[in-house]
Amino acid sequence: MQYTRLGSTGLTVSRLALGCMSYGDASRGGHPWVLDEDAAATFFRQAVELGITFWDTANVYSAGSSEEFVGRAITRFSRREDVVLATKLHGRMHDGPGGSGLSRRAVLEQVDASLTRLGTDYIDLYQIHRFDPATPVEETMEALHDVVRAGKVRYLGASSMAAWQFATMQHAADLGGWTRFVSMQDHYNLLMREEEREMFPLLAHQGVGSIPWSPLARGRLARPWDATTDRVATDEFGKTLYQPDDARIVAAVAAVAERHEASMAAVALAWVLRNPVVDSPIVGATKAHHLTDAVAAFDVHLSEDDAAELEAAYTPREPVGYAHTGPTARS
Repeated sequence: MQYTRLGSTGLTVSRLALGCMSYGDASRGGHPWVLDEDAAATFFRQAVELGITFWDTANVYSAGSSEEFVGRAITRFSRREDVVLATKLHGRMHDGPGGSGLSRRAVLEQVDASLTRLGTDYIDLYQIHRFDPATPVEETMEALHDVVRAGKVRYLGASSMAAWQFATMQHAADLGGWTRFVSMQDHYNLLMREEEREMFPLLAHQGVGSIPWSPLARGRLARPWDATTDRVATDEFGKTLYQPDDARIVAAVAAVAERHEASMAAVALAWVLRNPVVDSPIVGATKAHHLTDAVAAFDVHLSEDDAAELEAAYTPREPVGYAHTGPTARS
């Protein structure tokens, strides 16, 4: 495993992060493909053995049960001081006024609920899962700052928004003297490269690290385009993310992988890791080879010609994976 600093902070993270959306209690609203706690234990153990010390979850994953699994796995397979623990808030946990969004009420309520489920007294990286157009950014940034000052959170991160929204929130933090975001969890892979236009230059300028979600495009970059899985068949959100022409990019990944005698997953991850703004792609694992394939990316050294071949078929598109909202007037 390789390690790096998260953005311009002093926080050391593994260069791959374990994504924990696939671990949870399906009976509590989790996706059909999620693994129960016994099955998930294999992957927590494997992550520790491989040196993957950066683990990412969210309050909404399987209605909080993912956080519960993660908290117990840290105690079972590692030590709290050896894991960089990340979680997120924004999505709906209940119908009350603090059950969703980024209001002060929601931030203060949801951080405490996550700490309880995780079984810890601090979160290393607390991230806003989406932008909340219904809440003033000043309200959100001050509330997030307060949970940092209270010792409940060490660092703040954001996820899945337009560059102007992220810049607005960072500026609000600067004006208020509040804690800034140190990371952006964005949708970035060979099938979705729109972050290269505005977000990545902004991150580079501000010293903010990228920790991409879905670096393998929900597995599409790790297998032939026509291959099917249980997740592909039931993943309604995933069906909105990519387009039929992307099959050409997947074919290029297969060709480069064959030349390098590597898995498609290793090649696709190696390409993501080439970007200097990227600190730690988030990798989900539900099969024994998923994490070993991911770690093998460090042994794949792509040439400029390889990269050009992988990138050649990409066409510009609208960013997907989050709502595109502009400023709204308040009555």
